[in-house]
Amino acid sequence: MNLGAPSIQALASLNWLQIFLFGVYPYIALAVAIVGTWVRFDLSQYSWKTGSSQMLRSKNMRWASNLFHVGIIIVLLGHFFGLLTPHILYDRFISAGNKQILAVVVGGIAGAFCWVGLVMLMWRRFTDDRISNTSNFSDKLVLVLLFIQLTLGMITIFTSAQHLDGLTMLNFAGWAQDITVLRPLQAAARIEQADLIYQLHMALGITLIMIFPFTRLIHIISAPVWYFGRRYQIVRQKKSQ
Repeated sequence: MNLGAPSIQALASLNWLQIFLFGVYPYIALAVAIVGTWVRFDLSQYSWKTGSSQMLRSKNMRWASNLFHVGIIIVLLGHFFGLLTPHILYDRFISAGNKQILAVVVGGIAGAFCWVGLVMLMWRRFTDDRISNTSNFSDKLVLVLLFIQLTLGMITIFTSAQHLDGLTMLNFAGWAQDITVLRPLQAAARIEQADLIYQLHMALGITLIMIFPFTRLIHIISAPVWYFGRRYQIVRQKKSQ
């Protein structure tokens, strides 16, 4: 099953908002993210951190953090490979419809873990006076935006469950792949008939990509891989006299 390129009629029916949001905005967001990341690394390396609040209150922190991070990693990997893997590469092993069912099940479970963990993190951030007073505006804004985005994503599961023929997944994968190969009008045309909940979810996701270099989300692209190759630290215990 292959949807092919959008028809001329579909391209002609696009309005300016659809062209901007799903054809132009992704490139703006990506450019801002790349430049913003470079500038922050060059000018403000000491701010490249998450600003952990565990020292202020450790209760339920491990549960909240683990649920959120395990869930969000699975969700992000699912989106990345699900959207950018061409249909022809997996068509012999799994149909688009079955792949959509798999995405709904795995994404639903991972999304639920992530949602519960995020709610716990938000509860700590907004209700604990010590944590709230030491948090800046962007810390709280990111949590709110992630909550809205994750809730929208969870709602799309119920929408996807109503039509499991795989056409929806192929459409969104086609959009991501068209954006990747610089075909913005064709990409925007694929989203024209998508349900509003999908369009909101996608628009907010693009916005999160754009703002992440200026928030604590910057740590997403940092990994302490150097840790595994570092030299051992020698610690000598001082003998008592």
